[in-house]
Amino acid sequence: MGEWLYGRNPVYEVLRAGRRKAFRLIVAQGAQEKGRLAEILRLCSDGHVPVEQATRSRLDGIAHGHQGVALEASGYPYVNLLDILEAAEDRQEAPFLLLLDTLQDPQNMGTLLRTAEIVGVHGVLLPLRHTTSVTPAVVSASSGASEHLLIAQANLAQAIEKLKEAGVWVIGLENSPGAKLPAEIRLAGPLALVVGGEGEGMRPLVRSSCDLLMRLPMRGRIDSYNAATAGSIALFLAWQANLSG
Repeated sequence: MGEWLYGRNPVYEVLRAGRRKAFRLIVAQGAQEKGRLAEILRLCSDGHVPVEQATRSRLDGIAHGHQGVALEASGYPYVNLLDILEAAEDRQEAPFLLLLDTLQDPQNMGTLLRTAEIVGVHGVLLPLRHTTSVTPAVVSASSGASEHLLIAQANLAQAIEKLKEAGVWVIGLENSPGAKLPAEIRLAGPLALVVGGEGEGMRPLVRSSCDLLMRLPMRGRIDSYNAATAGSIALFLAWQANLSG
């Protein structure tokens, strides 16, 4: 079953990644074929993807924020945990994963996926239920970064045990007194960061499965970061730690 992906950068990245089957592209009548749109049309030509022109009102009926383009393509190509670990091995790098536990906001997930792709994580794990998945809204929020990531759906508690067996250190983000500060933790090496949901944080079983918990320092009057901000900071700190050895 196909779905509609929209926005110039997301559509471009879907076509550039080439992991989905693209069925057709719809372009707004009168759109100037330059910049990113010209690159999209070139990729469609190279990939023999049919291109149609349509009114903006028709595109409005497909998605808000379409920026004059919408691509009908196959669903997101999920992988499994073994694929992610093999990707790290193929790159001769220590596994670096992001686990997202019951996130509900597509914008938060999209932001985290974009950061994850930028810092070079080998893969992302999502729960099987009670979470947003890689929907067109998430693809849009990630600016297409989702298309270059290996993302798996799994029972997170079971996946964490498999990661531990593979020698991966699992750290959960939580703003609690018992959690350690980043300076107290070795973030270099095989690592999986767990980010909990927006309201309740990590579920109890996922939380208890972590090797340890980490909290980010704060000095302002607001008592916590949101999930996307906290996760993005932690991902950057882990990436920085691996760069410095």
